[in-house]
Amino acid sequence: MNKAMEQLAIHTDFAIDVLSGLSAKQKKLSSKYFYDDNGSKIFQDIMQMPEYYLTDCELEILETNKQEIFEVFTNGGNKYDLIELGAGDGLKTKVLLSHFLDQKANFEYIPIDISEEAVKNLVIDIEKELPGVKIDGKIGDYFKLIEELNQYDHSKKVLLFLGSNIGNFNDESSINFLKKLKSVMNIGDLIFIGFDLKKDSDIILNAYNDPHGHTATFNLNLLQRINNELHANFILSNFRHKEVYDPQSGTAKSFLISLIKQEVEIRDLNKIISFEEGESIFMEMSQKYDLEMIDSLANNTGFEIVRNFYDKRQYFVNSLWKL
Repeated sequence: MNKAMEQLAIHTDFAIDVLSGLSAKQKKLSSKYFYDDNGSKIFQDIMQMPEYYLTDCELEILETNKQEIFEVFTNGGNKYDLIELGAGDGLKTKVLLSHFLDQKANFEYIPIDISEEAVKNLVIDIEKELPGVKIDGKIGDYFKLIEELNQYDHSKKVLLFLGSNIGNFNDESSINFLKKLKSVMNIGDLIFIGFDLKKDSDIILNAYNDPHGHTATFNLNLLQRINNELHANFILSNFRHKEVYDPQSGTAKSFLISLIKQEVEIRDLNKIISFEEGESIFMEMSQKYDLEMIDSLANNTGFEIVRNFYDKRQYFVNSLWKL
């Protein structure tokens, strides 16, 4: 560990990752840090855009197939924990929760999110809208929290990973992520994953480079978070958002482009970051899949695909896997 990293030992993982990412030849920031409280609010705006088809597609899948999903989740009638990774406002999940409650399913809903405000608001909403649902909101890291649950609750686990969040990982990272999830699951546990499917490039670019500017604001908010938490002096108007999509690989990528030659000081890191005009910060990838890619991902991580659920346009699939 070099001297700069040693000095950062007293700082958060956020500080360490920012230093590492902005010191790289291709500057980058981790998309997992998008979701502070303000970022979570901006993402709610994104999900409500007509161009952001993912929300409507997944809502359609859950509404249309809620009975079939209930039957496979509840198989045998024993208690299970419904654990949602990155729950946000729970908009889509409420479709399932309401139906499960009507069917008198024996489950506890455990939403996990990095945003304390998102979890608190979701718990309040569920207790108000669906008072019969047992809910135990948790803030923090998925893996640590699932491992903790396993230590005192041996109920069957059904993990929800909705919204095509899996697409934020590259091939290697998605395999590592799913293998790590597998390590905190038990035989018979299920995982219900949302995958955005490959489609016309214009449809994808309109969703990620929207005319309302929400996605640009979402990306720029991470620079503001660095300003707030690490005492940096990013001037947000000196950067613009850019989205590119490769239809062959199915990879969409977000960048922030420096509009001028500039230097940014991050006081808490004792670091000055230099930017050339036109230099980019890689912000996020969003992988689009075909069925062959989904099958390969399940096989390579030791899961069995139980069933795939599609929207009517086949833009999106929720894939149910069993350990």
